[in-house]
Amino acid sequence: MIVALHSLIFADDADATRAFFRDVLRFPGVDTGGGWLIFKTGPSELGVHPNDGSAGPPFDVSLICDDLDATMAELRDRGAEFVGGVQEQSWGRVARLKVPGAGEMTLYQPAYQPPAMSS
Repeated sequence: MIVALHSLIFADDADATRAFFRDVLRFPGVDTGGGWLIFKTGPSELGVHPNDGSAGPPFDVSLICDDLDATMAELRDRGAEFVGGVQEQSWGRVARLKVPGAGEMTLYQPAYQPPAMSS
């Protein structure tokens, strides 16, 4: 039986990326040895999108929040940086979050009821 989804981020500076998830995003986790942190990310969901050749890599990691403006303000207070402004999409409000040592990821407030948050 599958019980969870394990996501990976490949980082040029793994220590900086791990520190960001631990200190800025405050994801709880465990040290599996030698500073190798595995983070609990809470509920998860998986979407499948068609690839028209312009979508980028075949896998992506996004963070879901319930109030984008409040979450962005809280994360900025902890040192997070965002790229560009908030984008309004049919499926939600979207921002791009800088991840030290690993590029950017999407942070969004869905306009739908996320399956990850349903009981």
